[in-house]
Amino acid sequence: MPTIEVNGKNYETDNEGYLVNFNDWDLDFAKFVAKKEELELTDNHWEILNFLRMYYQYHQTSPNIRELTQAVSEEIGEEKGKSPYLYDLFPEGPAQQGSKIAGLPQLFVDPNEYTVI
Repeated sequence: MPTIEVNGKNYETDNEGYLVNFNDWDLDFAKFVAKKEELELTDNHWEILNFLRMYYQYHQTSPNIRELTQAVSEEIGEEKGKSPYLYDLFPEGPAQQGSKIAGLPQLFVDPNEYTVI
């Protein structure tokens, strides 16, 4: 597996740069990935990143966008749970880009779980 080195510490990632071990995450990793993603993290970003980490700890899975908007609306506030707000913070996708910076493992969707009618 690939690794990212930040300030002398190695982080194991998957091929797309998502952290493999949730517990390896730290602020240095988050700042490095955000910079690579061309984002400057603000307090609003950190609020969502910390929420994503709490969500993962509770549910043991990364949220999809629908789950994220609903959970943020319920826990932080309806305005911050709206897609436009979250996409302003994470233009490449709040669930994907936010989860990557927050150190959550990549969410895999099994195409066999869905049936086309």
